Amino acid sequence: VQLQASGGGLVQAGGSLRLSCAASGTIFSYSAMGWYRQGSGKQRELVATLTTEGTANYAGSVKGRFTISRYNAKNTVYLQMNSLKPEDTDVYYCSAFAAGLRYWGQGTLVTVSS
Repeated sequence: VQLQASGGGLVQAGGSLRLSCAASGTIFSYSAMGWYRQGSGKQRELVATLTTEGTANYAGSVKGRFTISRYNAKNTVYLQMNSLKPEDTDVYYCSAFAAGLRYWGQGTLVTVSS
C-alpha cells in the first residue's frame, strides 16, 4: 500500500487548507484512515481518524475546525482544515490501518503564519 499526501502549504491564520491522501492498492475500502501531525522535536500526534463505517474521531485541539472525510471510489481521504492557527503548523501524515498493519504516507508541510 502506498499513500500519497498533498495539499500542504503556507496560509495565514484564520485561513483554510484541504489535505488529500490517495491510496494505491485494494485495501482502502476496508482500512481505517487517519491524519497525524508532527513538529520538529515533537512526537507524532493524532489529528483525526475515520473508520470504514464513517465514525470520525478528532483531537480536542482541532475539533470543530477540521473535518476528515473519505471518497472510496477514488481511494482518497481528505482533511479539511478551517480557522487555522499558527500552532497547527506541522508536517501532516496520512495513515491507513487494515488487517493489523499500519501504513504511512510521506508528510506534507502545513505552515500557518500569524
